[in-house]
Amino acid sequence: MEELFEHAPIPRAYFKLALPVVLAMVASMIYNLADTFFVSQTQNTNLVAGVALCTPLFSLLIAIGDIFGLGGSSLISRLLGEKAYTTGRRVSSFCLYGAVVIGLITTVVLLVFMRPFLYLLGATSATYPYARDFYRIMALGAMPIIVSIVPGNLIRTEGFAAQSMAGTLVGTVITIILDPILIFPAGLGAAGAALATVIGYTISAITLVYLTKRYCQVISIDARLSKISWAWILQVLAIGIPGSITNLMQAFGTTVLNRYLIAFGPTKVAAMGIVLKVYMIIMLVMVGFAFGAQPLIGYTYGAKNMARFKKILHFDLLVEVGYALILAVILMILAPQIIGLFLHSQAVITAGTYMLRVFLVTTPFVGAVLVYTTVFQSTGKAIGAFIMSIARQGVVFYLAIVLGARLIGYHGIIWAQPIADVLTCAIGWGLARGLLNSRKSTEASLRNEN
Repeated sequence: MEELFEHAPIPRAYFKLALPVVLAMVASMIYNLADTFFVSQTQNTNLVAGVALCTPLFSLLIAIGDIFGLGGSSLISRLLGEKAYTTGRRVSSFCLYGAVVIGLITTVVLLVFMRPFLYLLGATSATYPYARDFYRIMALGAMPIIVSIVPGNLIRTEGFAAQSMAGTLVGTVITIILDPILIFPAGLGAAGAALATVIGYTISAITLVYLTKRYCQVISIDARLSKISWAWILQVLAIGIPGSITNLMQAFGTTVLNRYLIAFGPTKVAAMGIVLKVYMIIMLVMVGFAFGAQPLIGYTYGAKNMARFKKILHFDLLVEVGYALILAVILMILAPQIIGLFLHSQAVITAGTYMLRVFLVTTPFVGAVLVYTTVFQSTGKAIGAFIMSIARQGVVFYLAIVLGARLIGYHGIIWAQPIADVLTCAIGWGLARGLLNSRKSTEASLRNEN
């Protein structure tokens, strides 16, 4: 572990940790596309709509898992850098079993309030039976879904990114295989889609716990170590909650964007739907690199090796911004052909080409935003992490789209996200400079005292 985090060349350490996360993200994308395809093959509009309505429920479960997964991995990375291995063991055990307890509580709450939750999600008399079937299975499987997020994040703090990827891929492949079987031959419909997801995540959780026990020296699954002080719990929550909010803000941003586009007709909404799917592919790879670098950033910061820390940040920015810039140029050139792969309507192709090119203009800024976000998460800077979590697709985006729609209408709506990207990047840059300067001042003070 120390060889990888302290002595290995930065590019080698970076890609060894990040590439498996990128591949896991791509596998997740493939599953989402496959699941959408299989559900749509039922040709039952109400069933498809019922399953789609429950998408926020799945996002909520992942977000809860992120509280313990991202919050725990951030704290543990710094503890490993400080060589505080005993505390790291206890924190890891708390995160695992804390997720188990919260998962069981979530199941009870979701089942008790199923009807009001479903109507809140937008269920109607026609879609309710299908949404209920999907929702009930997902609620019963809330615990393994939430738990599966935790060990996958924690074992990467010891450098076992490949094992984390393997555990995730096992569940994803099984889910893709079970999806059509449970939906069609088994005749379970919406419930089959949910059951396949729950089984897949359960197998992922079991596999990742096994890999943790087999490979990790610090990360622990011993329940006897799960009791930690409130000070450590608050440190986990201080980073985990902003991390989970980031995921929820993505759903918020998409909802706001669609609501504003509805006034301009179904063609524009359909075009944006395609654009967001294409954009998601780019984003997942960028997020994979960002999350993959987190353990390295946190460990180096905890070890107080600021020279290596700065070099890692510069390399992270180079990878994220460089990848975004190259891919943005290619996709901007091929935008009409890409949109045409989904729908052959010329009106949709024209609208989608414009939207995609506008979104791609600021993709390099998004790469920088992801670096700044993960830096604040990895170094335990809760305020910075919280600000970044609510900015790009939350507060800043909402203000941009409201003002843009009011001032220049349709074009203001489309340009709201790029404007939010640039402004959020500026906020992140300012906060990151403050972080580095404060660390530099602290080091100078310690030298003067000595």
